[in-house]
Amino acid sequence: MSPCFPAWVYGDPRQVIYPRNSTGMYCGVGENKDKPYVVYYDLLKCITGTSILAAAMNGLQCPTTQVCVAKCPEVFASIYLKSLQKDIMQPYCQPGFNLTSTTMAVSEIAAKELCPTFLVPSQPFFNRCFPAANISIPSDFSIIYQGRNVTGNDTKDVLGNATSQIMDSFNFQNLGKRIFQDFAKSWSWILIALAIAMVVSLLFLLLLRFTAGILVWVLIVGVIGVIGYGIYHCWMEYDTFNKQGATIANVGFTTNLSAYGSVKETWLAIFIILVVVEVVLLLLLLFLRKRILIAIALIKEASRAIGYIMSSLFYPIVTFVLLVVCVAYWGITALYLATSGAPLYVISAPNNSTPGCSNITGNTTCDPVGFNSSSTGCQESRCIFYKYNTEGIFQQNLFNLQIYNVFGFLWCINFVIALGQCVLAGTFASYYWAFHKPKDIPYFPVSGAFMRTLRYHTGSLAFGSLILTIVQMIRIVLEYLDHKLKGAQNPCTRFLLCCLKCCFWCLEKFIKFLNRNAYIMIAVYGKNFCVSAKNAFKLLMRNIVR
Repeated sequence: MSPCFPAWVYGDPRQVIYPRNSTGMYCGVGENKDKPYVVYYDLLKCITGTSILAAAMNGLQCPTTQVCVAKCPEVFASIYLKSLQKDIMQPYCQPGFNLTSTTMAVSEIAAKELCPTFLVPSQPFFNRCFPAANISIPSDFSIIYQGRNVTGNDTKDVLGNATSQIMDSFNFQNLGKRIFQDFAKSWSWILIALAIAMVVSLLFLLLLRFTAGILVWVLIVGVIGVIGYGIYHCWMEYDTFNKQGATIANVGFTTNLSAYGSVKETWLAIFIILVVVEVVLLLLLLFLRKRILIAIALIKEASRAIGYIMSSLFYPIVTFVLLVVCVAYWGITALYLATSGAPLYVISAPNNSTPGCSNITGNTTCDPVGFNSSSTGCQESRCIFYKYNTEGIFQQNLFNLQIYNVFGFLWCINFVIALGQCVLAGTFASYYWAFHKPKDIPYFPVSGAFMRTLRYHTGSLAFGSLILTIVQMIRIVLEYLDHKLKGAQNPCTRFLLCCLKCCFWCLEKFIKFLNRNAYIMIAVYGKNFCVSAKNAFKLLMRNIVR
């Protein structure tokens, strides 16, 4: 955790699952184990009065007392009602305060926030109690907002506004942490599902040598059968609309594509396309039947190779760990670059309608150590972190440094993937060249291929990864330009940009495919990247039909 990065930016991941009350204690754990929910005493204070900047500077938190409770409120109650429902309000008061025996006035209780000013039927969301969506406000229920009584639909609108602002700030602050919540709550089931998937996949790979022929032929027959049924269905639809006289002339040109499904020309076109595809597949099946038998034999041999080299199934874990390291290094570097300037603090008030707070605009800097709210004339004013200083040569070039960081991140990611492909290719090459299997297979084929790749082929993998990274960076630049030019009305520019994006997407896919085959040639023959890529390309061209 970076010492120069404010806590409100990254927050505490546990706070999503276990929200904290006003004293900083977590709800749902420890002494609050039986109180997993949080109740906001005065939701109306959550409405931003100054600007959205004030909400951001308040740490995206509602400036009202919050307590842990066992369950969310189920009925309407208010301390302003003449008949105070003390038994209903008491469970939501602060610990140690007895609403039944107190002699304090209602206004004093509300000012000190010893109990909530009002309660409405609520539902838990992320362990926070928010007003239910469809509630009917009683005629005698009212709340005080900005010095006036609010009743009826106005009450519902004000509560909805406060709730939406809490939800918006919660989503903004905890976008990443909400994902953590799902993992933290269901990690055991995720591990069980992963274990089951691993066992099933392992059994499938090992049994593939016995079922490869059946699976391949079932797949081929299934595809042909599905296309055949599509041909039959299209012909029946065409015949139906033809008898009804539904032609494209009746529809004309329209942007509603579903309308074209009701004309005979559409089904006739699909029928012709499917017939052509079906004929092509049948001809390929007829002329390449021997190649299909070879493919089945290769699948069986691959399954047998995995059975002899079981350690190859665990190498993806190494790739995953290396990818996590790359992502973590990139994230930490990006955070340190983004927080490299000195922190700036400004004076802010949650609501500028409070007496004495109207002159606070959020533009005055302050020192959080020696700040005193009484010096501003607004008792609710706070000295809040605003942003990091962007002045200076280093800060002005942060964007360029972030680009360099992204380039290095992509290069490392591509190198790790290339390393995994080359290592596995070298591992199964040792199986392929073993004359007597499994006697001539090396004892540690995966580790041997890994050390051999690092010793002899690191430069080739880095060069191939660099080429792919350059193409990916160009695609990122094109996406950035497309984002900036979304409001442009020049159709020629947008068409050209769309063509460039499509071309570089195809180029990236082609380079990935060629690189993978080049890494296999590197692992088998030990040549450099350029020679291996040329040989791989020639090999692919010689067997393009296969």
